[in-house]
Amino acid sequence: MLNPPFLPKFSRASRSPAVTKGGTIYFPLWLAYATGVLEEAGHEVKLIDAPAEGYDKEKIMKIAKKFSPQLIVSDTATASIYNDVEFAAELKKETGAFAVLVGTHVSALPSESLKINPAIDAIARREYDYTLRELAEELEKMNKRGRKQKINLKRIKGLSFRKGKKIIHNKERPFIENLDELPFVSAVYKKHLNYKNYFYAANLYPEITIVTGRGCPNMCTFCVLPQVMNGRAYRQRSIENVIAEFRYIRENFPDVKEIFIEDDTFTANRYRAREFCDALLKNNIKITWSCNARADVDFETMQKMKKAGCRLLCVGFESGAQEILNNIRKGMRIETIKKFMQDAKRAGLLVHGCFMLGNQGETRETIAKTVGFAKLLNPDTAQFFPIMVYPGTETYSWAKRNGHLTSEDFADWLDASGQHNCIISRPELTNKALVELCDRARMEFYLRPNYIAGKLAQAITQPKEIPRLMKAGKTFSRHLFKLK
Repeated sequence: MLNPPFLPKFSRASRSPAVTKGGTIYFPLWLAYATGVLEEAGHEVKLIDAPAEGYDKEKIMKIAKKFSPQLIVSDTATASIYNDVEFAAELKKETGAFAVLVGTHVSALPSESLKINPAIDAIARREYDYTLRELAEELEKMNKRGRKQKINLKRIKGLSFRKGKKIIHNKERPFIENLDELPFVSAVYKKHLNYKNYFYAANLYPEITIVTGRGCPNMCTFCVLPQVMNGRAYRQRSIENVIAEFRYIRENFPDVKEIFIEDDTFTANRYRAREFCDALLKNNIKITWSCNARADVDFETMQKMKKAGCRLLCVGFESGAQEILNNIRKGMRIETIKKFMQDAKRAGLLVHGCFMLGNQGETRETIAKTVGFAKLLNPDTAQFFPIMVYPGTETYSWAKRNGHLTSEDFADWLDASGQHNCIISRPELTNKALVELCDRARMEFYLRPNYIAGKLAQAITQPKEIPRLMKAGKTFSRHLFKLK
């Protein structure tokens, strides 16, 4: 199970994979869940996160030869797809293993991805935990019968594979409904990974990332995971199961400062969110946690979350212009966002706000509105980035259909340093202008005297925030003044 080498600290598990300016590197979340499923089925598995460990291709090749796998599962991302395919092909050549690719890009473009290199055997599309389990079972049968025997891949739902010169796409695999069947991803981290390699600039360090549910019921046009991997329905683990994993983390990672719940929208089911908080309080589980949320959580829920140990909400505000929110089907009103931010501050919750420039209908005027809106909301931290479009999303189709892509070479999705390269350009708002406007927005937001004074006060009144502020600030400051 491989997150393959590419650029240092390159995060494929991010919704928008890149080398981040704030130093963030995500856990290989989905690979880790599938690793646990395979281990529970009795297979011997090695999970390696090359970018987090700093391993190059030679190092991975040595590990692979020693381990001698029968199955190689390699994660992919749009920006690294050519690297990912070619290295998986090299591993197959050296080990003789069955090579399968997973991830958002290959799920959206399975035929195109298999055509990059004929050495790749298959793609496990979308939510691939059980697809890999069935594939491993089939390969194990082949090994017992002898390698000359053919394997039956047609029965495995969610698999795309080669048959001679043809590419076969099996039926889609239904999404996993009983998520309690899955192992604790934190237990997989403990066995296979060094959790201190991972850092999210908005969270306390060190942290552990888990999910308590998969899928998102919202209809945003740009978000890749619901559209390509996990679907539009929010499937949830039981409260008891999540509480048990919180206990496991507290007992097995005593120095972890925070748990981050990486559900697309943890607060999509507010009744469950409140029930979860009640369970934490009832079981006297005192551990700091944060989550992804929409800007429509009510004050009562936020109060309960704060009381139960929630520290921060990561929120996609996206724009300060109502027409842009409408265009991307955000399903959100500007007044609702303002009230949410007021209530979050009243409840004592920090907010990490994400703002995206360059969406459908964007102009310099709407961007100015967004920057002003960000300063008005004044979240604890903020991201400003040009829209990144990924195959399988409605926004990608819009950009391609209207001729807004500067390149269809996926290697161009990153610049030479591995950071996002804006590939959306229109005559009235070029890709170069979008990058400059994002740079200027960061400066305007972070260099406000009131903001700087607030961070100093936060360090004095909340000493536990100091390591996060220093680690993120040191990395981010190198980029902040590079106004191009």
